[in-house]
This record gives sequence, structure tokens and C-alpha cells, in this order.
Amino acid sequence: MAARSAPNCHLRLEWVYGYRGHQCRNNLYYTAAKEIVYFVAGVGVVYSPREHRQKFYRGHSDDIISLALHPERVLVATGQVGKEPYICVWDSYTVQTISVLKDVHTHGIACLAFDLDGQRLVSVGLDSKNAVCVWDWKRGKMLSMAPGHTDRAGIFSMNACEEGFATGGRDGCIRLWDLTFKPITVIDLRETDQGYKGLSVRSVCWRGDHILVGTQDSEIFEIVVHERNKPFLIMQGHCEGELWALAVHPTKPLAVTGSDDRSVRIWSLVDHALIARCNMEEPIRCAAVNVDGIHLALGMKDGSFTVLRVRDMTEVVHIKDRKEAIHELKYSPDGTYLAVGCNDSSVDIYGVAQRYKKLGECVGSLSFITHLDWSSDSRYLQTNDGNGKRLFYRMPGGKEVTNKEEIKGVHWASWTCVSGLEVNGIWPKYSDINDINSVDGNYIGQVLVTADDYGIIKLFRYPCLRKGAKFKKYIGHSAHVTNVRWSHDYQWVISIGGADHSVFQWKFIPERKLKDALHIAPQESLADSNSDESDSDMSDVPELDSEIEQETQLTYRRQVYKEDLPQLKEQYKEKQKSGTSKRREKAPGNSIRLHFVHGYRGYDCRSNLFYTQIGEIVYHVAAVGVIYNRQQNTQRFYLGHDDDILCLAIHPLKDYVATGQVGRDPSIHIWDTETIKPLSVLKGCHQYGVCAVDFSADGKRLASVGIDDSHTIVLWDWKKGEKLSIARGSKDKIFVVKMNPYVPDKLITAGIKHVKFWRRAGGGLIGRKGYVGTLGKNDTMMCAVYGWTEEMAFSGTSTGDVCIWRDVFLVKTVKAHDGPVFSMHALEKGFVTGGKDGIVALWDDSFERCLKTYAIKRAALAPGSKGLLLEDNPSIRAISLGHGHILVGTKNGEILEVDKSGPITLLVQGHMEGEVWGLATHPYLPICATVSDDKTLRIWDLSPSHCMLAVRKLKKGGRCCCFSPDGKALAVGMNDGSFLMANADTLEDLVSFHHRKDIISDIRFSPGSGKYLAVASHDSFIDIYNVMSSKRVGICKGATSYITHVDWDIRGKLLQVNTGAKEQLFFEAPRGKKQTIPSVEVEKICWASWTSVLGLCCEGIWPVVGEVTDITASCLTSDKMVLATGDDLGFVKLFRYPAKGKFGKFKRYVAHSTHVTNVRWTYDDSMLVTLGGADMSLMVWTNEMEGYREKRPCDSEESDTDSEEDGGYDSDVTRENEISYTIRALSTNIRPMFGVKPHLQGKEPSVDERPPVSRAPPRPEKLQTNNVGKKKRPIEDLVLELVFGYRGRDCRNNVHYLNDGDDIIYHTASVGILHNVATGTQSFYQEHNDDILCLTVNQHPKFINIVATGQVGDLADMSATAPSIHIWDAVNKQTLSILRCYHSKGVCSVSFSATGKLLLSVGLDPEHTITIWRWQEGAKIASRAGHNQRIFVAEFRPDSDSQFVSVGVKHVKFWTLAGRALLSKKGLLSAVEDARMQTMLAVAFGANNLTFTGTISGDVCVWKDHILCRIVARAHNGPVFAMYTTLRDGLIVTGGKERPSKEGGAVKLWDQELRRCRAFRLETGQVTDCVRSVCRGKGKILVGTRNAEIIEVGEKNAACNILVNGHVDGPIWGLVTHPSRDFFLSAAEDGTVRLWDIADKKMLNKVNLGHAARTVCYSPEGDMVAIGMKNGEFIILLVSSLKIWGKKRDRRCAIHDIRFSPDSRFLAVGSSENSVDFYDLTLGPTLNRISYCRDIPSFVIQMDFSADSRHLQVSTGCYKRQVYEVPSGKPVMDHATMDRITWATWTSILGDEVMGIWSRHAEKANVNCACVSHSGISLVTGDDFGMVKLFDFPCPEKFAKHKRFLGHSPHVTNIRFTSGDRHVISAGGDDCSLFVWKCVHMPH
Repeated sequence: MAARSAPNCHLRLEWVYGYRGHQCRNNLYYTAAKEIVYFVAGVGVVYSPREHRQKFYRGHSDDIISLALHPERVLVATGQVGKEPYICVWDSYTVQTISVLKDVHTHGIACLAFDLDGQRLVSVGLDSKNAVCVWDWKRGKMLSMAPGHTDRAGIFSMNACEEGFATGGRDGCIRLWDLTFKPITVIDLRETDQGYKGLSVRSVCWRGDHILVGTQDSEIFEIVVHERNKPFLIMQGHCEGELWALAVHPTKPLAVTGSDDRSVRIWSLVDHALIARCNMEEPIRCAAVNVDGIHLALGMKDGSFTVLRVRDMTEVVHIKDRKEAIHELKYSPDGTYLAVGCNDSSVDIYGVAQRYKKLGECVGSLSFITHLDWSSDSRYLQTNDGNGKRLFYRMPGGKEVTNKEEIKGVHWASWTCVSGLEVNGIWPKYSDINDINSVDGNYIGQVLVTADDYGIIKLFRYPCLRKGAKFKKYIGHSAHVTNVRWSHDYQWVISIGGADHSVFQWKFIPERKLKDALHIAPQESLADSNSDESDSDMSDVPELDSEIEQETQLTYRRQVYKEDLPQLKEQYKEKQKSGTSKRREKAPGNSIRLHFVHGYRGYDCRSNLFYTQIGEIVYHVAAVGVIYNRQQNTQRFYLGHDDDILCLAIHPLKDYVATGQVGRDPSIHIWDTETIKPLSVLKGCHQYGVCAVDFSADGKRLASVGIDDSHTIVLWDWKKGEKLSIARGSKDKIFVVKMNPYVPDKLITAGIKHVKFWRRAGGGLIGRKGYVGTLGKNDTMMCAVYGWTEEMAFSGTSTGDVCIWRDVFLVKTVKAHDGPVFSMHALEKGFVTGGKDGIVALWDDSFERCLKTYAIKRAALAPGSKGLLLEDNPSIRAISLGHGHILVGTKNGEILEVDKSGPITLLVQGHMEGEVWGLATHPYLPICATVSDDKTLRIWDLSPSHCMLAVRKLKKGGRCCCFSPDGKALAVGMNDGSFLMANADTLEDLVSFHHRKDIISDIRFSPGSGKYLAVASHDSFIDIYNVMSSKRVGICKGATSYITHVDWDIRGKLLQVNTGAKEQLFFEAPRGKKQTIPSVEVEKICWASWTSVLGLCCEGIWPVVGEVTDITASCLTSDKMVLATGDDLGFVKLFRYPAKGKFGKFKRYVAHSTHVTNVRWTYDDSMLVTLGGADMSLMVWTNEMEGYREKRPCDSEESDTDSEEDGGYDSDVTRENEISYTIRALSTNIRPMFGVKPHLQGKEPSVDERPPVSRAPPRPEKLQTNNVGKKKRPIEDLVLELVFGYRGRDCRNNVHYLNDGDDIIYHTASVGILHNVATGTQSFYQEHNDDILCLTVNQHPKFINIVATGQVGDLADMSATAPSIHIWDAVNKQTLSILRCYHSKGVCSVSFSATGKLLLSVGLDPEHTITIWRWQEGAKIASRAGHNQRIFVAEFRPDSDSQFVSVGVKHVKFWTLAGRALLSKKGLLSAVEDARMQTMLAVAFGANNLTFTGTISGDVCVWKDHILCRIVARAHNGPVFAMYTTLRDGLIVTGGKERPSKEGGAVKLWDQELRRCRAFRLETGQVTDCVRSVCRGKGKILVGTRNAEIIEVGEKNAACNILVNGHVDGPIWGLVTHPSRDFFLSAAEDGTVRLWDIADKKMLNKVNLGHAARTVCYSPEGDMVAIGMKNGEFIILLVSSLKIWGKKRDRRCAIHDIRFSPDSRFLAVGSSENSVDFYDLTLGPTLNRISYCRDIPSFVIQMDFSADSRHLQVSTGCYKRQVYEVPSGKPVMDHATMDRITWATWTSILGDEVMGIWSRHAEKANVNCACVSHSGISLVTGDDFGMVKLFDFPCPEKFAKHKRFLGHSPHVTNIRFTSGDRHVISAGGDDCSLFVWKCVHMPH
């Protein structure tokens, strides 16, 4: 019996021998109080050398492996290993936890450090990436995290103090250094008194003249500097291997330990010191001391054992009889024998006096021996082995005893066996694990101590016979505790840890009085000694109250959570791609709105009923938060939840409410009772559901408790949505959480056998159990409140007592109620309680006196009540006071208001526990009847009085009911197969029958006179009764499953039946003959009612996820237009009838939690009544007809499968939507080259490899140089000076004014450009490493000139290629913050909030994730999937930090940021006739919550909140790509795609409501203008176009000024610089050749060729230009007049390069037809080909003429360079000749001279272009990665040194030096931009 409660004694940790030196370093420090802090196992130790005293910190649950000391040297941070490792910051004086930091690292915390001022803590994880975190440790909050390094470091320890540094290492030396790291001195510990060979230092700490040293071998030395050769040993312990051997001296306070480190050590338990140590040859596994204390026997790992004299550790004998380890040995109590147990399953007996001669052997075991015990008379031995067997032997011979009788009376001298009747209780009830390593019995104290593999020491009562006994548990050891023993006088328990090598000494404190209890060291309350784990029933705790019992068995798990639906839908859609070809029915025009809910959730919730500020009543039922106005008898609803709400708390100011719900990742909503809007949604910390919430007294924090297995407790800063702290609550259910009104960091939780007092410590919570002492027992607590000081608390128990607590101690108990106290409430002067006994009691402020009681009785009901009490004294679950009344909620679902003077008014009621299924509406009155499993039949008034008119108790629960057509009778089907007919007014029986055994599932009167009654049952029959004669007249047979629904036709002749097997059957009445009716005919039959869910007419009501949800009910309006359905997921849906074709469109409403069991329209279709099965609520919805539109929109969700109609088409939109963005690192070659790359080809030796000293003439120059006379200065750097280009083709809203319109900011490729409007000068932001896709400017005056840009990326894996957002200062180009994204692929839209502190970003990932950041901290606040198709733009409302709108392909959503959650509403179109969801491209905002979205068709939609209120038709003729809201005057600019016309224009300026506008034409001369970006400054509109122009339009005079030009489409293949001036030409895919002026920073001219151009070249004098086209044609223009001089088309494929010879005589034209053609220009403009080059192996890339115009070098697409004679076209094969040629230019990427330009990493990518400077000594290249590189020329060595310059997107297509090498021009492929780089020459 005694085993049912834990023993009353206690262990207190007194000393720990050991120090963790292995695998750790820098873990030893002096604190400010001159104490020494270090750790061992799972304990932090603070040792005072002066007092020789240890204090322990025991807040960890596993091995500590890292330690850091705060700069003020009082606080310590320690980090542990484990699955969920955490860091504790604690005070070394009080050893109390200050803060817990958790939930970030995995595996363990390898390293910790405080910063200099101690505000921050850095931690490094043990995970593969060595994650580094920075914490604000006081708040327990992680500030940032990054992957660390992957390798480890040789100096093990380093420590800094005022005088300098101390270091220590493997060589056993301590070196002291001064502050400049000059050596001061060396102390070699190996040479000192205590030193030994192999000493390795792991930790040093230098303070003044003391140095602390920790070694690998678990020693701690203290060295005083001037006596350095006498280090003082402070602590030592066992080191390597495992520690298994433990023995206690029989007469003295000594303990002996032996370990795998081969040492045996003797410890004094009184002096807490090591008094002897001896090293053996072998690892030691067990030890024993003889009874006289003279001999010490040690069992070794190699099978031998040694006996030593304890006095001087000399050897007596060494015997080796076995090969396997000796695991256990014991001397007999009379000292004559020694029993030795071995791992080879035998026990040998030796005679002590005969010099340990072997006397016997015990061989009964089949497994290794684990434990031995002798009987007191030394005649018997009992053994345990690895199989858990217990055997007995006679001594000394070793014969096995099989007769159980013989053993019965034996008294054992010691008890260390783990199996046996006396210790059954140490094993849990239901598992057969073998994890207890050691036990030891204390016969005198009747306690047993055990040690197990989990590092836990437990105390049990001895003997403990029944499994699963109660215990107290103590933690400290890390992993397994290998052995545990009582000291000889039972004063102490000694335990040893296997892997932690430590010896723990625990003081045993026998049973003692409560006053001692108050002196328990504070840290002991951390170790949970009143164990929760014991699971046998505690006999001294009364049986749980039936109601609580019921409640604890409720499960809130769901098969399918609503959160799972989107994924399920996608899965099913994949399967059913084919099915949905037919055009689906539109959703119905009608909608419904929730009007009134009958019901209150009292049966499993408590304290969930309050008065608001203005006296309304707030509570919850199903998934609805209800605000009830008792004066007007109306309700308002919070519908933000989508599943059962389980708890509700009210803010101290009584205006906000927090509600928690069921869910896979359940959410807590904090919402405003006035506006019913969510303020914050908290998610991500709980599982399955949230069962309790409470606000702090200042209203800033919220505590919540989950229903996961460990009932997690979370403390939130709810406005920010941040989790502050989290902790595991209890294994059993927690009912309440209450926050301390005086100290916001403290709280109480109460639940099953549980009351705990918590305080916040950083990111964790430290809980202490309520200490009951002798006053009571651990009872189940149902409610708790705080009293009038922070120390006082009161809790109500399940037995009717109120417990009064001071701090954690129970002070007294007061009997308050009969049965559980479910609710209590603190008042100014006193308390009010309510219990199961149905009594409300008022108390004084100390629970001395009960001042008044109110009994809830029918007799006391006031006349204004809205219903009837079902029974007297219902169980009270919630009480609240206010407005002169007491508000009471009962278990039966009633809400009552008790006046202080006594009368009681019933306000709201619903059904009691049990599912509700039966529902019928009256044929001509606004009333309905319900019948439920709670055995009641109720009549409800649906008119404005909203009350329950009548109720009747039934003998059994019922499932269905029906009014007769005349409304006089009511038929009710029962769960036992009977049914009755009652008078509809009085509810008295008329008649009843019992013909069936199973549930009656539907019951229906025939229409008209109601002659017949059809009664359907789960027995699969339908009985037809004649109502007048009360006889059964027919039975319908033939259904294979239970019947679910029955309907009559209008003539009363035909029945339509649904069954559980999804059959639709027809029977003829009255006989019940089965009929087969073709489905086409079913529609034509006129049915009196339709509640069927099967058949063609309602095929469309089954959802895509039909396999996981059932449609339980349907009902058709009397005009046969709208079908309402209810399903298993709690959705009520409306469909247009008939719903033919699969997956009809619908409107759906969420309010019920799980199953909607029934739906019915009232007789006039004005209301819909729905029943929730398990939520027991009856909901009344008003029907809003199509024409009738109230101003208030209703909260429905439109059908969620996307519309089939497309959202419209436009080529630009499609292109933008389908572009796939790749990052540079993955870019592939832009030219389809083949063959072996140059750096991989074998080099052919050239013919004249001359000897180094040669008589031959010097070699000719490789390159003709133009500045021969000057000293050549190499180029050392390139600086970006100008960029011609703007990314308008697929980005938008990316041009903005800065500095009052002086500058504009935009982007192209990967650079952000700040462009001065007046001068055209540019400066650049170049920190992006890949293409920028979006740009926005912060509008808030506090953040002036702050810009955010988002770039392309790869996966969202936080690596260097992950997409990122940069926030930077546009003026000084400083990066302020980089946000590494959770968007894979790239960031396509960014927007700042109104205050400028938040940033919104949208990704290109498949979910198009939307993320909100606090950009200054780099913290992600919230993130959520946006839409399954492309989102183009998302923007914050200009006046908000929480509201924003996203638009995209067939998408517009209105979002709210609530805390850390994103809530969204789809745009509702139904308010405007024939509106359909189009693709939306742009968004702007107006006052009063107006939103404007621009569509693909050119319309602009105007939204009020999230409802479409009008359409501005054809605002533009084409898509509206850009919209801009001017903050100062509210005017709106729109930009679209239009053909210029007289009245229209691509840019329009509108008034604030988009009613009037003024159009502006862009005078660009394009056929269509396509505007991509608009922005409005002072009197100017800034426009960015698809054609890469940026134009400034004056508002007054409509004058256009083009600021920026660029090529429209790329790549820009052709590039040439003028021979003498700072001009250059570019030719691109867009069919233009443009002339640019570097000095004037602008485009001078452009020629439209009508075809894509590929190459361009100046003649040597600069008077002619040759242009090669993509179609094979080439043109020669005269520069002066731009007239065509000549043109020719001899080829059909693209011309790749075109060149004038240096003597202006020849023109060479290279094409992709593997050809080079020569033309003689002296023959005039006829341009007849004179010859061509033969045998070119592949397409031509570049060509260069020699200086004498006699040779041409050609680089080709197979990585080969050829040289040809001019003009014959003959190939030159001779290397010697080639080497002597001097070239006029060098643009080839091939040849030995440029071997070094090819990089190692170019598997897929190529070098595309090269150009040697005019000076002939520098070389620039452009490649597919978008890099420009600068080399020396020539560079024949592979992988030559170079500088690289980033900026371009992938593919640099061409590159050239300008004359005089002043600039380099590079041309981009993907980015259509031209970069001008200034050359920086080396100084002379």
C-alpha cells in the first residue's frame, strides 16, 4: 500500500567530485566573489575555496558543455547538449536561473561568449553548420543567426584579464603575456609537485596573482604566481573512459571508486576530498570492501581481480580465472567469502582466509551477471543477470536453489538487485525496459535508491511491491548513472556517472516537518521531486469527479484539419485533371448572414464569459466569438476562427478579447469587441489546440496553454506577435493559466493533480510545484486566481475546497462547494466562486466568511428570461461580475444573469453535451424544433425574441424530427429505434411505436394532408405508417446500408431515399415497392422537399476533396433556386440549383466547428437554420436575396477553386508572367559553341621554338599600337561611370524621384542607379550580386532617401545565391540591411509601410510567398503563401503598417498583418453585375479604405474594403501596368499600353476617386506606348516605359523630356567605338543602331533598320559605318548624312562580325554560315563579292585584320582560331608565319596569346568577347556570368591573374576600348544595357 505515495524523505546534493576537462575548454572562471565556477555532468558548480563549500545550479536537463562568464563576473551562461539544447543564464550567488534561451540550436551549444558590455550573448551550435547566434539574453530573444565555420582549432584555452592574457595548451604549460602579446613568463605544470607526464591544459583563468588551471584529466589547480611550483589541487576526478566501480567503507565515511582510467580513488565524505589514489594495470569495473575494512577487492575489465590493503594500497593478491570483465563482486557479511560475478555468466566463490582460494562456482545464469547479494547468515547468494533473471545459490559450493520454500525466510544482508518482489515498484507498469543500472536498499529508513540510464536518481519506499510505484526524482548526472550506494551510516547516498566521470554525494534528509521544508535550498525546487511519472492510482486522492473525468477524456484531434484543405485540394486536383471540362455552374446570387446563435460552450470550458466595457456579453460557441447585447437581444460575431474555440480571456480594459482554437497549428486571435476586427493572430507554438489563455495586468502580454502531450505554456508579446518564453507544462491536462497582476513575469497553471508557479527567465519559464506539506494532498485544480498581494494565490479543487497559497506553499484550505469548484473570480473586496453544486458564493477577502450564496433554481427565474432552465442547480463553469450583476455560464449551455438581489434572468441557451442531429422548421410559423442526444426536444422561436419556447425531456436521445403539414403534430425519431408523435404546442405524447432496433435517422410526413408518415432507420428499412389509423401500412426494402435522407414527391406517392452506401433509391407509397427511375426523369418529378445529397441534380455539391469529407445534409428553398448544404468540415455552402456537373461554384460560410449535421430553410425561405453536431449549437442565418443588398457585406468566402475563365490576354503580361529568372551562377553559354575549350586543348609546339638567345631579328609586335612615342601605362582598374539602360521590359514601379525631383533612381542589370536630372551624372549601388527585379523608396520623412531593392536568386537556402533584399541609402550608397529571403527564385515586389519600419516582399517561388520584415533588425515578422499564380505587385496602404493589397494573375487579395500572422480576404466581385476576376496588374489607394486595381483589359476596379463597388471601364485601351498614389494630394497617376491618339494617352492623371482624368501623350514616336512605371513629383510626372525610356512629363504644359534611353530588346551584339572621338555605336536585337556620346552622357541618334542588327563597324577614318543584320544582309551608311551608301544580302543567316581593313580597301563579312566574304570597296557601292575564306570549321565569332591588311584572323564556334590571306581567302597553316603577323586590332577570344582568359569554372559558360587596349598591354573580356575582367596582354599562362567587375546580368556580349584607352564599353545580353567604365591608369 505504501508504494502508492512517494517516500517523505529527501536527498540534497552536497558535493560533486569531478570537473569536465575532456571535450571542453574555457570552462573555469573566478566570479566577483572570488568563487570558482565550472561544470561537471549536468550541474553548474560554484566552489568557494575559502569555505570549502559548493553550490549547485541544476537548471539543465543534460550534459553541460560550454560556459561563459558575464563581464561583471556574477552571471554565468551555460549551454548543454541534447535534442532540444538550451542555454541558461544564472546568478552565481543565488544559483537561480535568470534567463533561458532555446528553440534555435540543434544537437548542442558548443561555445558561448558575452560581449564587452554584457548586453548580448553569442552562442555557437554543434550542428553541421556550427550556427552562430546572437541573443538579447535578458529578453530571451534571438537577434540574428548565421552559419559559422566547419573546422575546429591547438591552443585550447585563452583568457584575458587586466594585466594581459594567459594561454594554455597540450604541452602542459601556462604562458602569461602582456597586453601587446609579449611573453611575461611560462609555468610548466609537468615539472611541479603535482605534475605528471602528459598533463594537458584545457582551461586557464588569470585574476591578479592567482591562476586557475583545468586539465584534460579533470583536475583543477590553483597557482599563486610567486609560488608557482606548488600548485594547489582544488578538485580532481576520474577522467577518460567510463566510471563503474563504487564501494563504501563498512565503518568509516569513505567511498571508493574505480574507473576505466585505471585509477582507484578513496574519497572522504566528511572532508569532501580525495585522500588516496592508486593506479592499476587494467581498467576497473567493480569494487568491494571487506567487513573489517582491511581489504579492498577490485574487479577488472580483463577478467582478473586484485585485492589491496586499504591502509597503504599494497597488493595482497592478484587472480585471473576469467577472460571477460568482472562486473560485480561482494564480500560475505561474515567476511569469509568473496563472490565474483563475471560477464561470462558465472559467479566464483573465493575463501578470504585461504589467500583467496577458489571454493565454488555458480553457473545457473545464461547471461552476464549484473548484481549480487548475500544473505545475512552468509549461506545464500542471490544474483541478477542481463536477462532480468533472479537466481539463488547455496554457499560456498554454489549449488542452485530451485525450491522456493527454502528461500522464503531468508533475510538479505544488502539489497542491490533490480529484480525481485521487494523492488517490483521501481519498474514502470507497462514497459519491460532494462534501464535501471543499480539500486541500494536502506532497511532502517525503509527507502530504496535507484540509478538509471537517464541520469536520474530516484527514491522509493522499501519494499515496493506493485509496479509503477511513486517516487521522488533528482537530476544532475548527465547520461547514465552506473552505480549508487548508501554510506555505512545511511547519512549519504553516493552515485557515480558513467560518461560524466563524476561522483555525486547526496545528503539524506529523513522524514521531517514542514518547518524544515521552508529551508530547502531554493534550487531544489527545480528538481521535480514529487514525480509526475508514477502512474499507479493514488489511493489517497479521491476518485475524479465524473464531469472532470469526462472532460479529461475528450479528444480534440481531427482526422482532417481545415489547414490541410489547400494541400488536399491540390492533390485531388492532380488526380482529376480530366473531369472538370464542363463549364461549372455560377455561385448563387443569394447569400446568407449569421444572425443568431443558440448555444454556449460550457461543458468543457471555463471562465469564458465576460462583460465588455460597454456592458455587452462576450463568450464563444463552436468557432464563433459572440458579443451579445442583452438590451436589444442581438448578437454580433467574430468569425476569424475556423475550428472550435476552446478558451477566451478578456483584456484588463475589457475591450479586447483573446480566443484560442483547435487546429494542427492552432491560432490565438486577439480581437476588438467594438469593431470585431483581429488585432493579432498568434501561431506556431502549440499543437492540436489552445485550452487556456490569460492577459497580463498591463494588457501587453498573453499567456497560453496548449493541448499537446506536454501542455506547452507560451508567453507572448501579443501586439508584436512574438513568443517571449515557452516551457513544457505538465503531462496531464492543464485547465487554467493566470498571470500575476503585480509582476508580469509570474504566472500560475492549474490542472489535473497540478498547480505550478512559474516565473519567466528569458526565453524559458521556471516552474515550481505547489508544496502542500502536511495540509493536504496533490489535488486536481480547476481554477485559480491571484489575491491582493503578489504572493497570495487561491485555487479551487475538484473536491470543493479552496486552497490558499503563499508563494509556493499551501497555507490553508476552505470547504467552499459540494463537488468541484469550477470557477472563481477576484473582486475588489473579496471573491466569488461557482461549483458543480449550482451555487454561486460570495466571500470576503481572505476566504474567512461566505457572505452570500445564490442557488440557480427555476423558481428564481425572472419573467424576462429567454428560455427555460432544464434543471435546478446546474453545474457552474464560468462566473464574471460587472454592471451590478453576476454573469453565470453553466455546463448545460445556459448563460444567466444573477441580480445581486436574487432574481435570475436566462439570456442564452443551447443544447447540452451530446450531438445534435434532429431539426425541423414549422410549415407556416417562424419556429423550429430540434432534438439531440442530450435527450431533449426543444422548440425555438426564430423571430426577434430568439428564445427557447418549450423543452421536453425524452427517455432516449433523438436524431430526427418533423412537423406535420398542418403544424399541429411533431414526430420525433429516437436512438433506440422507437419514435413518437407529440402535440406541437404542449409537446405531450400523442402516440409512440417501437418497431426497429437501430437509430431512426429520418422521419417525414407526406405532403398535403399528412396522411402518411415515413420512418427511416439505420436498420436500412423505411416503414410507412398511416397517421389516422396509427398502423404500419408498408415497408420499403432493398437498401444495402443505413438510410440517411428521405423526401416525398408533391403527390405523396413517391419516396426518394439516400443511403450510407451512396445509393439513391425510389419507393412507391404506401406499400413500399421499389421503383427504378432514370436519372433524367428524377428532375422532372415535382418533389415536396429536397434534402437529398445524391443524384445528377446535386452532383456539383460534392467537393474536390470528397474522399475526406461527407456532405451530411442539404435543403432546397421553396422556389427551387438555392440549395444549402452542410458537411463534415463545418462548412455551410449555398449552390445554385440544380447543381449539375462536378464541383459547382458556391458561397461558403464558416461558423460551425466540425460536422454540420442538418440544415433547413424556414417556410418562407427568409432564414436558414443549421445545426452543429458536436458543437451543440443552433445557428440562424438570414437569407439575403439577390436584388436586396444591405450595405453591410456578408462574410462569405467565394468558392475556392479558381475560375476557369481566363483573366484576359496581353503579350507583355504573358511575357512577364512566363519569364524564368536564372541566377548568374547557373547561366549557360549564349552561343551554341561545341568542341574542347582552349584551356583544355593540348598545345601544339610552334615551329620556331627558338633558343632563348638568338641571332634572328626581334619578333614583330603582336599588335599595332597607336601611342608609340608615349610611355605605356597599364590599366589598373575600371570604375563604372555611366550606364545606358533601364529595366522596363518585365519590372515595374521601379523609377522614383529623390531629393525633391533633382534626382531619379532606377535600376538595370544588378546596379541601382541614381541619376541627376540636370547634369545626367550617375552614381551606382553595386552591392547586389545578381539582377535587381524591384525597387521602392521609403516615403517616411524619418527614413529619407532609403531604397529597397530585391534580386533574383536560387533556392531559399540562406546561401550566397539565395535571393536577397538590400536596403540602402541612395546618397552615400551604404547598405543598411540585407534580408536573406525565404522566397526561392527571386523577389518581384517590395513596398515600405507607412511608418517606414516594415518592408513587404513578394517572391517568385511557386507559392508566391508574401513576407513582412522589420528591416532595421533584419527580422522576418510574418510570411504566408500568396497565390498559386504570379503576383505582380503588393503594396502597403499609404496610411497603414498593417493593411496591404496584392494583385496578380486572376488575383486580388486584401491583407492584414495581425501580430505575426497574415490574414487575407479575396476580393469579392459579386456586388457588381457580371464582374469577373481578371488579371490585375497595378494597385493604388484612396481615402476611406478605397483601393484601385488596374486590370489587363484596361479597366480599373474600385474596391471598398474587399468588395468591388464599381468599375472604371476602359481607363486605358490596353493593360493598366502602373498606378501611383500621390501622398500629398491624393491624385492618382495611371500608366497603360496605348496607341497614341488625339484624346487618349498612355499616362493619365486622375482625381482622388478616379472619376475625372487628364491624359498625357508621350512623344516618343513609338507605334504603341507601353508605360511600366509612373511616379509624381512637384508638377512633373516621371514615366518609365517598356522601351527602356525614362521620360519626365510636365503637368502644366504636357511637355516630354526624355531623361534616359536604352535598347528595348537584347542582346546588344554590335558594339564599336569611334576611331578618334568619345562616341560609340551599338546595334541590337531591337532593330536599332544607336549613337552614344560619353561626354554628354546621352544618346545622340538612332536609326531604325526594321530588322535585328548583329554587328556594326566604323571605317578607319570614321566616315562610314557597316552594319550586319540577323537576316544575312549588311548595310553601309555614310556617317555625315545617314544615307545608305550600299547594301547587299549574299547570305541567309546572321552576320556575326563585319570589319573594314586598316587601308579602307576591303570589307570582311563573317556569318553563321561558316563563311567570311570579302568585298572591294574601291569598286563602288555595287558591293560584289570578290572572294571568300574556305574551310571554316564552324560559325564565325570575331575577326581582326592585320596591320598591313594582308591577313585576317577568325575565331570560330568550335574553339579554333584560323588565319586567312586577304583577299585570296587562303588559310595560313604555318605557325611561324602566324607568329610574325602584327594585328591592327585584337578582339579574338581564342589563341595562345589569350589562353589565360578562360576560367576553371566555365563548364557551361563561355568567354564571349575580348578586346586588347590600343596601347597593346591590357585586355578586357566579357563572359556568360556577366563579368567584365581585366587582364594583362598577352596572357599565355592558364588561369591568369585578373580583376573582375560585376554589374551586368548574365552574358556580356561585346566589349571595346574607346580611343586613347580612356573608357571601356561593355554591352549586355540579357540586360540590354551599355556600361561605360572609366579606365584608371597606373601612375608613371
